[in-house]
Amino acid sequence: MDAFSSGTSSTLLVVDDVPQNLSIMGDLLQNAGYRVRVANSGRSALRYAALEPVPDLILLDVMMPEMDGYAVLEQLRREPLTRDIPIIFLTALNDARDEEHGLGLGAADYITKPIQPTVVLARVRTQLQAKLARDWLHDQNAALEAEVARRMAENELIQTVGIRALAHLAEIRDTETGNHILRTQGYVQALATRLRTHPRFAAALTDHAIRLLARSAPLHDIGKVGIPDAILLKPGPLTPDEWTVMKTHAELGARAIEHAERDIDQPVEFLSLAKEIAHWHHERWDGTGYPDGLAGDAIPLSARLMALADVFDALISPRVYKPPIPFAEARGIIVDGRGLHFDPDVVDAFLAIYDEFVAIAARYSDNG
Repeated sequence: MDAFSSGTSSTLLVVDDVPQNLSIMGDLLQNAGYRVRVANSGRSALRYAALEPVPDLILLDVMMPEMDGYAVLEQLRREPLTRDIPIIFLTALNDARDEEHGLGLGAADYITKPIQPTVVLARVRTQLQAKLARDWLHDQNAALEAEVARRMAENELIQTVGIRALAHLAEIRDTETGNHILRTQGYVQALATRLRTHPRFAAALTDHAIRLLARSAPLHDIGKVGIPDAILLKPGPLTPDEWTVMKTHAELGARAIEHAERDIDQPVEFLSLAKEIAHWHHERWDGTGYPDGLAGDAIPLSARLMALADVFDALISPRVYKPPIPFAEARGIIVDGRGLHFDPDVVDAFLAIYDEFVAIAARYSDNG
């Protein structure tokens, strides 16, 4: 038997308030090999329709006392368990408007009384085959959706691992940075989530955009791979010339990501954001940052978020040239930079979720 053949294992529910009609229909369908339940009222039909196994098809009399077939159909369609059961109306009414009304409510077919056995069996078989086809298609679609979701999750995991590996290339050269990329990633996501309802940022910070920001953030210092060890690992203040070289890591990182973009056939959203963050996360709100001296809203939002995240983490983390600063003191420095180093609204968001920053720092502590 193929997937679209109606089987004799199908369960049918016959509903009629006349015992003789129930007997005739029950015998006809049982002799054809179907499992049959019977109900003599609309109320009992609703109870039996919800019992396992749920009927594959209901043959429903229209004219019944207390609760007619139309009312039963409406109730069945309201319940998730029974809403998809096909219904064939059985009726002595032969007005086309009655049939139109029943079909309009969602009935699958209409059989007029007195019944003709061959017609009943043919209509039943047709509706069961149609239901099997719908169920098969639903199962195939569900399986396909599950496979697509699995592959997307797998691709995202591979992508995340690849990004982390690239980001760690920069950190391997500077062992003091530890879990810096995990902490800054957490800070950026927390800031973006806080700002998602802010009038200035609501249009840009969708759920999708926030996920991309978090995915892109670890690549912010990828350009440090191109900085000589003598400068990157120098245990003390840099000379002006050395500082000039150090500042090139922003452009080096953006250029590396741009080269990666050229090697693929279509744009990748998170790479565009990663390039923004790498290039401009050292710009300052007042225009005194590097490498391009951008100011205010000319600095991409992604870079403005990373600017605060990066500075906060640098302040609270130990370096060979400085001890870690206490959280409260770092908080004060961020506040002092409001409207100078940082976007004022981003600072306000930071203050609102300051405890979350502290929690992220603790979760990804280099001592953990």
